[in-house]
Order: sequence, then C-alpha cells, then structure tokens
Amino acid sequence: MTTEPSAGPAPHEGELPGLGARLREHRLAGRLTLEAAAARAGLSPAYLSRLETGRRQPSLPVLLALARLYGATVAGLLGEQSAAADPVVRGGEIAPGRSGGWGYRRAGVAGLAMQALRVQIPPGLQDAVVRVHAGEEWLHVTRGRLRLTLGQSNYLLEPGDSAQFDSLTPHQLAAEGTEGVELLFVHTLLQSPASELCLPTPARPH
Repeated sequence: MTTEPSAGPAPHEGELPGLGARLREHRLAGRLTLEAAAARAGLSPAYLSRLETGRRQPSLPVLLALARLYGATVAGLLGEQSAAADPVVRGGEIAPGRSGGWGYRRAGVAGLAMQALRVQIPPGLQDAVVRVHAGEEWLHVTRGRLRLTLGQSNYLLEPGDSAQFDSLTPHQLAAEGTEGVELLFVHTLLQSPASELCLPTPARPH
C-alpha cells in the first residue's frame, strides 16, 4: 500500500537545494521507474514526483527510506560532502558485552547503507527476543555452531555456512553447543527506534 506522508515544508521554507535532482539521479542510476521506486519506498508516485521536482520536501523517515532504497546515505542525498573514510578496518579482539551478552566489533566503515560487524555469541546465552525490522541481513559462521530461527523454520549452521534473509522475517540467533559462536554479520537496517519490533519468544513445539 503506497501512502503520501504528511508534507514536509513547502519550497522556500527550509528548502534543500538540489535534493530533488539528486533523488531523481539516484532513481535513474538504479534503473527504477517512478512507479517502481515509489512502491518500494511505500510512497505514492505523485508524491515522489513532487519530491524530485522540488515541490515538496521529505520528512526524515522518507529520506531514510529513500537512502536505503538507493543504497545511499542521507548526507549524500542532502549533498553534504564529507572526508573520505578509510576503507580499511583493522582486526582485533571482540570485546565481550556486559553480563555475558553478545560481543561486537565493527568490520566495515560507519555511516554507509551497508554495515558489517563481527559478532560473538557466548555459549548458553539464549536471545530473549525475536526481531522484526526493515532491511536485509547476511551472516557467515566463522567458529562454533549457530541456531538460526527464521519464521517457523530452524536451521543449524556450521563454520563456513552462510544465510541471507529479509529482516521483516521474524528471526532469532543463538549459539548451539558449549563453545559459543562467532560470525560475520552484514545488515542494511534503518537506524531508528521505530525500525525494530521485539516480540516475545514463541513457545517451541515439543
């Protein structure tokens, strides 16, 4: 279902110079028609057309959705120039989380649409929530065994195994066995409190 969000400021009221042209350039670079891009972003074609022609200014949630759709950043869509980030991320130990929680270490450049992490899940720790949020996820097990739950399906991944899925599919990760698990994790998530919904863990059938 496509919608037209509450209109942002009209032109000349907080106008963002060049934004409409950049939105159109990104859409054309992705070989998307106005209708296809609007449908994927949850907008109406008429509203997206008004954004591209500068007759409307987008809200932040709309900018986030379009940045994700086009594989861009909000800063890039706004025309902000920033110093080039170092493309190399050095290795190191994964710092354990508090109270025996998961450990994380960044494995990619911050601020881009695609984010990479090294993740460590200690043994015996069961994730208490099933996650549902906008985006896509890819993971690759490097050590240990991972129990992956996607919707009603359960998978056991060994070292060298990978999985990729739409994050709108309810999912849950847990270490299987006594040694914990380490994995490479890549995601394209909207960094917003409204982008994640945590649900109680469903009872497993006996």
